[in-house]
Amino acid sequence: MIKRLFASKPDAAPTAPAASIVVDARRKAGGRTRNRVLMTMGIFFGIYGVITGRLVYLGLQEPGAAVAPTVRGLAARPDIVDRNGEVLATDIKTASLYAEPKNIIDPDETLELLSTVLPDLEPEQTYNKLKSGAGFVWLKRQLSPKQQANIMALGLPGIGFRTETKRFYPGGETASHILGLVNIDNQGIAGLEKYIDSQGLADLRELGLATSGNLTPFRTTLDIRVQHIVRDEVKNALDRYHAIAAGAVVLNAKTGEIVAMASVPDFNPNNPVGAHDKDKFNRMTAGTFEMGSTIKSFTTAMALDSGKVTLQSRFDATRPITIGRQTIRDFHGKGRVLTVPEVFIYSSNIGSAREADVVGVEGHREFLHRMGLLDRMTIELPEVARPSEPKVWKKVHSITASFGHGFSTTPLQTAVGAAALMNGGYLMNPTLLPRTEEQAKAGATKVVNDKTSADMRYLYLLNATAPGGSGKRATVPGYRVGGKTGTAEKVVNGRYSTNVRFNAFVAAFPMDDPQYIVLSIVDEPKPEKPGMGATAGLNAAPIVSNIIRRSASLLGVKPEFGQTNEALLVSSQ
Repeated sequence: MIKRLFASKPDAAPTAPAASIVVDARRKAGGRTRNRVLMTMGIFFGIYGVITGRLVYLGLQEPGAAVAPTVRGLAARPDIVDRNGEVLATDIKTASLYAEPKNIIDPDETLELLSTVLPDLEPEQTYNKLKSGAGFVWLKRQLSPKQQANIMALGLPGIGFRTETKRFYPGGETASHILGLVNIDNQGIAGLEKYIDSQGLADLRELGLATSGNLTPFRTTLDIRVQHIVRDEVKNALDRYHAIAAGAVVLNAKTGEIVAMASVPDFNPNNPVGAHDKDKFNRMTAGTFEMGSTIKSFTTAMALDSGKVTLQSRFDATRPITIGRQTIRDFHGKGRVLTVPEVFIYSSNIGSAREADVVGVEGHREFLHRMGLLDRMTIELPEVARPSEPKVWKKVHSITASFGHGFSTTPLQTAVGAAALMNGGYLMNPTLLPRTEEQAKAGATKVVNDKTSADMRYLYLLNATAPGGSGKRATVPGYRVGGKTGTAEKVVNGRYSTNVRFNAFVAAFPMDDPQYIVLSIVDEPKPEKPGMGATAGLNAAPIVSNIIRRSASLLGVKPEFGQTNEALLVSSQ
């Protein structure tokens, strides 16, 4: 039995059907193997074919030709235009110089010849580039047409040009602080140029969609004609009053649109050498100052709006106010009881302090916040300073704040607050983008009542027409200008200096229905002539007068010579 179990036996022959199945399976397996081999061979032949084709293509190129690395073409930027469609900033084509060092035979000679056209080339750095043996290096971006022509005439091997985009500002310095700057790669780095990038242009550039054919012009609220006048007047004032800086803004009181704004010293964006110097910032938005007696506009409005004071109220200004170590005096004291209009036109520090005392410390601080003077302003420009105020307000802070000392704000915010006092009490963010009165009012905040606004219009006009008013030099025949001066002593070495001032004048016109606010500033003015003073009425007010005289007709405000310029007190009740 055991032998039978383990004895070897020949395999039995498969039956006919089984043999057929085995043969078919082997045929199918062999077919799949051949397909895989053919597919693999095809892939390899395809790869080697592409490589061979590329080698043939390169072999047919001109001897010594270099292939520049991929450099993304500079994307276009939209034109910036004023409210009338005049171009303020646009793109132009320019040539940039590059080299192919591996094709340069003599770097010394090449550098020597290039320096005859471009003397500002840095010798050592440029020489190292030329002898590097690289395929592509930049030598000089954004050449002038004359420079390009002169370099081409040199006939240097290994030197070429690439067409790029450069920003051009037809007005030069005229609106430099508003328009801002771009860098060498045509990207916005300041002003509206930076704002435009933040609104989606930077994303379009990344996607390669920012081309000149698909970008609509960026329309602003500026009127380049008025902008030229404003810049011209503040530049003249800088020289005439021997100041360290000057500025002005024209603001639409109904919409908050900025029609013109300038600050000098400024810069030429086409050649922005020194643009980042510490004295060339936009003082209208990026500088904070104690605005002096212009703030008395808000102190008086606050007292009137509280309901505790009327234009017939009287305040004792017979003697100075002493609080702690400080004594509050009037610059030209009358030494008597003053009515509210007298407090305003005589610019009484004592009277303003007593107006603030009626409202109280917390009420005073709340009102200044309500008017937007103590919060960071919202506007399209990125260069905006944050106002400063005491961390804890005490009575002494309220008293000094009543006449514009002890807290700092920007000149533009002061103009915006003044617009609210003139337009019926509507505070609206300033803007460089066009909007209608309806759109502006929809986003505005009612900060004072109608009667307060009417009373303030009366006081502004009174200050320009009444005997003793400080706004006489801001008047313009036919346009009923009213306003308020501000002469603030600046802090020097921790103390207020009687000889170093920051002057301002805020005006509105025409006073029967104010359409525009004009505010000017002069930083550290000197007397125009020996023996003259240097107060705001003598320098900041004339700037406003000149701006209105030259620009009112351009703004569509018609003069009226038939009616009186005297202020008439009309109750709105």
